[in-house]
Amino acid sequence: MAQVTLRKIIKKYDEVLAVRGIDLDIVDKEFIVLVGPSGCGKSTTLRMIAGLEEISGGDIAIGGHVVNDVPPKDRDIAMVFQNYALYPHMNVYENMSFGLKLKKTPKDEIDKRVKQAAQILDITELLDRKPKQLSGGQRQRVAMGRAIVRDPKVFLFDEPLSNLDAKLRVQMRTEIKRLRERVATTTIYVTHDQVEAMTLADRIVILNHGRIEQIGTPEDVYDRPASTFVAGFIGAPPMNLLPATALPAERLSGARRPPQDLLVGVRPEHLVWAAGETPLIEGNASVVEPLGSDTLVSLDVAGQALVARLPPRIVRRRGEAVRLTADPANLHFFDRTTGIRQTQ
Repeated sequence: MAQVTLRKIIKKYDEVLAVRGIDLDIVDKEFIVLVGPSGCGKSTTLRMIAGLEEISGGDIAIGGHVVNDVPPKDRDIAMVFQNYALYPHMNVYENMSFGLKLKKTPKDEIDKRVKQAAQILDITELLDRKPKQLSGGQRQRVAMGRAIVRDPKVFLFDEPLSNLDAKLRVQMRTEIKRLRERVATTTIYVTHDQVEAMTLADRIVILNHGRIEQIGTPEDVYDRPASTFVAGFIGAPPMNLLPATALPAERLSGARRPPQDLLVGVRPEHLVWAAGETPLIEGNASVVEPLGSDTLVSLDVAGQALVARLPPRIVRRRGEAVRLTADPANLHFFDRTTGIRQTQ
């Protein structure tokens, strides 16, 4: 079993708290993605799991054993970095086999593991090449192959696609998804890219200022964001948030609750054109962005910016009148002061 458990994990740099008491349970063979903006603590958390950063408080357990004081090489993990970290003087075969040689693994076992990993990653024909002869995507495959041959308890990925161009990132996401299906190992993957998080994860851990904002499946965090931070971070374009005031009905006792200041959230794709019905929102298009399959339309509503994702050619140019409505089931409500989701 290769479950990973974090209990009250803290990381402090002098007087700065980078990670503020994280609790997380990762089950065996689960693919977890840590996501959040720069400085949220995601890479620091990953490096503490790897043993590359000392923890300032709490416990980390891998496979049921606390590893706080266990050196990285003895944690039975394999890490893939964003800069590949390949040895330039070694060919692909030598790069992939180097860690096994250090462990004094028998030569025939090394050869078997390297060739199996190369076949999985479709890099068999590259085994004799040096890193400088490879593209960025090929280098990343080699880095993943080097991790696979070690057959670790846990894979750790630290923003592995951030150095690739947009087209290659899409291709490599697909490769990692396929790899996940063929090599079922507990995986912790760090990224700032919410598309990577949504497409790869079994569960997403959204971090903000060193704390966990929400843990859930991609569907959970998209459909039921726990806070305005999550609502604004997950989704492209992000959820629209408009101020509103809830006026509660009089209680049977005659007492009244005070009005509640809310933010009403609605995703751009849940705003639909109000053709023959009374619109919920009216305004004039300030920006029109045709994307082929749909069009992003920005408008100003009572001083608040709002974006709608509409079918193509309904709105063609700036200044056109826009009439929108939304299904009440697709509205989200957040406390305006705390940002926390309101269930009632």
